[in-house]
Amino acid sequence: MKDVSNTSRVARPSAYPKKKPSPYGVSKSSRRQSPLHPAHSVVRKTPRAARAEQLAQRQRYAQISALRREGIYLEEEYHDEIRAYMHEMERNTMCSIASMDQQPEIRWHMRPCLVDFLVELHFLFRLRPETLYLTLNIIDRYVSKRVVYVKHYQLVGCAALWIAAKFEDAKERVPTVQDLAQMCQETYDESAFIQMEGHVLSTIQWTLGHPTAESWLRIFCCGPVVEEQKVQHVARFLMEITLFYREFCQYPSSAIALGALTLARFLCGKGRRIFEETEECLEIVEHLDNRLAKHANELSETLVKKYSYAFYSKAATFVLQFYLQGGRFQRQTPLALPMTPVRSYSPKVCTPMSVSTTASDMSDDMPATPTSPIFSSDAFSSSYMSDDNDKENLPSPKFEPVINKQLIEQVPEQFLPHDFVQYQRQALHNLNVGSPRPAVVS
Repeated sequence: MKDVSNTSRVARPSAYPKKKPSPYGVSKSSRRQSPLHPAHSVVRKTPRAARAEQLAQRQRYAQISALRREGIYLEEEYHDEIRAYMHEMERNTMCSIASMDQQPEIRWHMRPCLVDFLVELHFLFRLRPETLYLTLNIIDRYVSKRVVYVKHYQLVGCAALWIAAKFEDAKERVPTVQDLAQMCQETYDESAFIQMEGHVLSTIQWTLGHPTAESWLRIFCCGPVVEEQKVQHVARFLMEITLFYREFCQYPSSAIALGALTLARFLCGKGRRIFEETEECLEIVEHLDNRLAKHANELSETLVKKYSYAFYSKAATFVLQFYLQGGRFQRQTPLALPMTPVRSYSPKVCTPMSVSTTASDMSDDMPATPTSPIFSSDAFSSSYMSDDNDKENLPSPKFEPVINKQLIEQVPEQFLPHDFVQYQRQALHNLNVGSPRPAVVS
């Protein structure tokens, strides 16, 4: 006989299947409402937001691919480790300004002449931007450890450029010894360049891995948001200005690049990134702003020519025009937070100074302040050289790099508005002096 009770319990097919029991013994609805299991709501993106995200990813991939075609690789996975290692290398390859000040013949007013010569050679041989910064770093480290005479200063610069080109550039772009000798109008023998190269490398202990300001600028410009070409060109122009002067040698390359980028973004009307700005960065911006506003007529003509090309977005013309019109960098002051008012408290027992107290009475009780010789804040003025030092009383020899102008290319006029730049120089000089220069009658 068939059991009827069992047949009545058989599950019947239904259009809505039964929910499976929760493995935790609590239903999902009760878990979402329980304080022990907070709700984890999944945000669903609209089709428009999903398409915008896909478009941003494609643009980012296209930017990275374009950078890789130029030889720039962004390994985002090891980004923090790379930056930490670059900071470590940067600290180990800094020069010593105190040692450079003790040179018997080399003076800081000779540095712009040498840098101007190296910028012209660097542009002539079409070398990479990193090569120029590495050249100056090698020169500064060598001068920090060795006594360099004026007659060998240009030779040290050419040897440093030769070493940096071998380290950074392709083999076909590295200048030969014959090229360097011709550019110096046979002032030095070809064997002198080879001998100086070995001496420089042994002095700096073959340490060439220096993170330059150009490499830092590429890291800053190729972050989550890629900077515009004009901003990058203006920042490069400002960074090369820092190679000429003493006050920038004390800062690391990362601070130089960040300061130049900060000022370039301000000049181009871009928003500032206050969370990235450091004290060193703002000091560099202040030095650049003061030099461009007060001493723009002293800028290197070679550098102004180089960055007046349309290839560099005419960065030199743009910057000079901004400062010719009286523009200045505006440093934002931090917002003042509300403070709790404090009552002024005056102690009941006080010992005021008597009327008969004189300065001589105070000097007996108070410690004397050590006096130090006063130096001018301007490192380029004539008062910077102290008369108390015997070696500074000696006449400073002249330094004029010898260069073969016949090998320098002529600048096309359509790319170089040199007349406009010369007009700006004259106008800036008249503003600085206060009156126009008198005409010279021959």
